[in-house]
Amino acid sequence: MEASAWSPVMRVSIHSNRVGRSSGIPPSLLKQIIYRGLPRIVGHLSLNDCGGPCPSTRGDRAPAFEAGNLFTSLEATWLLKKKGQEVRRCLAGRSIFLVGMMGSGKTTVGEIMSEALGYTFIDSDKYVEQTLGLDSVAQIFKQCGEKFFRDYESDALQQLSMMGNLVVATGGGAVIRPVNWEYMKQGLSVYLDVPVDALARRIAAVGTNSRPLLDFDSGDPYTKAFIGLFTLSKKRAQSYSSADVTVSLLADLAANLGVEDVSDLTPTAIATEVLVQVEKFLGGGIDSLDKRTCP
Repeated sequence: MEASAWSPVMRVSIHSNRVGRSSGIPPSLLKQIIYRGLPRIVGHLSLNDCGGPCPSTRGDRAPAFEAGNLFTSLEATWLLKKKGQEVRRCLAGRSIFLVGMMGSGKTTVGEIMSEALGYTFIDSDKYVEQTLGLDSVAQIFKQCGEKFFRDYESDALQQLSMMGNLVVATGGGAVIRPVNWEYMKQGLSVYLDVPVDALARRIAAVGTNSRPLLDFDSGDPYTKAFIGLFTLSKKRAQSYSSADVTVSLLADLAANLGVEDVSDLTPTAIATEVLVQVEKFLGGGIDSLDKRTCP
């Protein structure tokens, strides 16, 4: 399961006759809008998606809107939606399977992508939990063992592979079984590559109790998370390389934008980059998919 340390995602529907028109903003500025505009106002709004008033990040009274900040957030949301519509045409109903280490944001990013694509989002861990009638993966590991969980995980991926129009967030260990790749190859697989240090900080922030592979007897949360994640990442590196598309938060986003810490990247920015990379992949006419040219 993907427990995210990110703030609630703001989703804004745009209803304007001007949406389809050119904004007149230079491309270089638009790039900054996509990746840096949204965080300025997330956490200071009262929206239904926040489940009530969103808390101010400073704990004081929420500041009034600035017109420029509101515009950049709307522009970023519109650009994400536009890219989703373009990629949807290229996918032709194929599902997208997100793979990556625990804490990489597969669930958060997957939900945003599914909305942009008009797809249904499914978390494979939740799918297994509901099938077994248990509360968490940690509980399944404790009561039944890892192999039991992995068997049901494979069954879930087989069932999901026969459907279409899905964005599926897989568990971090789903890649270790070759048969799971056979199922995921029925659609398109995307690896979210996040530095181990960033993963450890995210998981330490929420605790390791819900992560059975990281819940050691001793050590502070960050150290336990870092050591466990580092070991797992080395074991799974070859498996992750089998994904159709790899999106490196460090190389593809942070470095290009001059962001020192990948934690400063918003889920919307990552979802946008995933769609851009998927579009490039599909436009390349890969043999595993029908040869199509993205618009």
